[in-house]
Amino acid sequence: MSQTSAPVAERLEATASWRDSVRLYVDITRPRVMALVVFTALPALLLGKTAWPSLSEAFWVLLGTAFAGGASSAFNALVERDADARMARTRRRPLPAASVAPRAVFAYGVLLTLGSSVILYAVGGVWPMLIALATIVFYVAVYTLYLKPRTPQNIVIGGAAGSTAPLIASAAMDGSVSLGAWILFLIIFLWTPPHVWAIAIFRKREYEAAGFPMMPSVVGDQPTRWRSLGYTLLLVPVTLAPWALGYLSALYGVAAVGLAVYFTAVVVRSMQLQSPKYDYKVFKHSIVYLSLLFLVMFVDVALLGVS
Repeated sequence: MSQTSAPVAERLEATASWRDSVRLYVDITRPRVMALVVFTALPALLLGKTAWPSLSEAFWVLLGTAFAGGASSAFNALVERDADARMARTRRRPLPAASVAPRAVFAYGVLLTLGSSVILYAVGGVWPMLIALATIVFYVAVYTLYLKPRTPQNIVIGGAAGSTAPLIASAAMDGSVSLGAWILFLIIFLWTPPHVWAIAIFRKREYEAAGFPMMPSVVGDQPTRWRSLGYTLLLVPVTLAPWALGYLSALYGVAAVGLAVYFTAVVVRSMQLQSPKYDYKVFKHSIVYLSLLFLVMFVDVALLGVS
């Protein structure tokens, strides 16, 4: 290699290394999960409001919410790095793959927590900041450290931590949490068990190897599917509540009914087939279902205008 080309090669290597580091730290936040969490906050920015938020205000609220979700994922990755190494679906994550140091991930989690707190306090005051902090503490201390390794009800209780994005957004907009935001919270809370239990059936042996007493390992696959159906049926009337209470129009109501039929049919089909491979499809369908439900909410509010 010539003397001229050597510095160029060094710069390219440094750029590649920098990009790899960014990718690793983005991976630690579990961006697909974080994106879904932030997406569920969107309708709460508008639901029942008398004025549209500015684009700047909405951006900072969503960014602060995203940082809180990223901090939760970072601390979870730190705590569960040994368990992740025993599971095929998680062993390539940055910590079990030894791509980053645990101290760096801890510092990253602290930085994201501080960033979330500063942003949410600046844009919405103390309440959204406290809800975000409570979410991080609950997810890490209650769910990750205590519930997940001890009880098959882990995701039933711990699902509350993944349901708070609408509460944060509502508190940031109004200084308090609206009834509409609580309904959105309950929708996500009731959706979480069938979503997680579907992948828990498909990955049952891996969860057992990691030492997590997931519901399929404790009560069996089919009883878990029955429980998923129960939560799905409870979910249906809650998804209709925003329409019944006048927050949203018949457009949303009709869509919510159609989506409820679709998702319930998917869960019932899993009970008929009793195939872990189909349960994985339930897991994927559940993401589509929730995404479409919240998309229709947002579109409905946008079409109606803020009431």
